[in-house]
Amino acid sequence: MLQCPRKLVRTAFYSAALMLSVVAPALALDPTGDWRVAEGVANIRVAECNGSMWGAVSWEQTPGGRDTQNPDVSKQNRPTLGMPILIDLKKKPGVDQWEGQVYNAKDGQHYGVTIKPLDQSHLEIQGCLLGFLCSGETWTRVAGPIPSSPANSMAKSAPKSTGAPPKSANTTGAPKTTGSINPPAKGQKQATTTPSADPVGDICLLPEIAGFAH
Repeated sequence: MLQCPRKLVRTAFYSAALMLSVVAPALALDPTGDWRVAEGVANIRVAECNGSMWGAVSWEQTPGGRDTQNPDVSKQNRPTLGMPILIDLKKKPGVDQWEGQVYNAKDGQHYGVTIKPLDQSHLEIQGCLLGFLCSGETWTRVAGPIPSSPANSMAKSAPKSTGAPPKSANTTGAPKTTGSINPPAKGQKQATTTPSADPVGDICLLPEIAGFAH
């Protein structure tokens, strides 16, 4: 017996709703982009470099910071702008979480860290010392996400097709990003403190990330 048109429409509607409920959870959230830390004193640029997530300081509320607490005396005068703080984070299978190390410039120490996008605009950072004494905070997106690029996938080898060789983060001619930052989503304001001239560029080309040992 033929179904009435109203019943056919109702069946099609519920079928579409069921499909959306199945597909929606599978859509992965992207942790790449620029994020404002909870205290508002810095932006951290997160990008995928050779299969791992890395994060480096891309903006400072107070310019000219130095890594004065680093236990390595040779690094105590390095600029904090462009300094890697999220180090070699690997994705956990089956979930939108990445685990690795975080560098805390306040005490010069490394800690275990997990990052997890809560939604398109918020990133949860959970850091632990030796598996306990955990604390966390939430960062707010100010730009991004950053699409993958040849520079990202080639970050740990000598890039030949991305233009000039990598330069240190404290030079005036910082490398330009090839995985450019997208404008913020509609209704989301761009951070007014973000400089017009990007001093950091593609963090995958920063020497401390590009030269990281396999």
